[in-house]
Amino acid sequence: MGRQMSITLDGQALFDEQQLEIEAGTFSRDSVERAAPGLDGVLSIDMGGRGRQIKQTGVLRARSRAELNDRIEAISAYMDGETHTLIIGSGEEFGELRMDAFKAGRERTSGGGVAVDYEIVYTQLKV
Repeated sequence: MGRQMSITLDGQALFDEQQLEIEAGTFSRDSVERAAPGLDGVLSIDMGGRGRQIKQTGVLRARSRAELNDRIEAISAYMDGETHTLIIGSGEEFGELRMDAFKAGRERTSGGGVAVDYEIVYTQLKV
């Protein structure tokens, strides 16, 4: 997705727009198959939708290590088990997201500041 986009999580602009990628998986359903006495074949019980995984990758930049740590803490605060809304610059909205993982890579110097690559994994609980 090489184009520029702004992105917000619950209305907060926490992320840099450069090198941002959103990868949305497909929704899945769970079912249980049971054999029942006197019944040919199996009984399939639909367990309902199971959501989908959405992966966000990008680079966080800041002027100093302290500022970068503040940004990482602000993002980490969303790993609270609650659901959140991610809106990307194209206007596409991903609601009912639970942040399951947030990984920041190794810090490096970048154009007068510091930067880290990051990856966030969300589960979108329903459409």
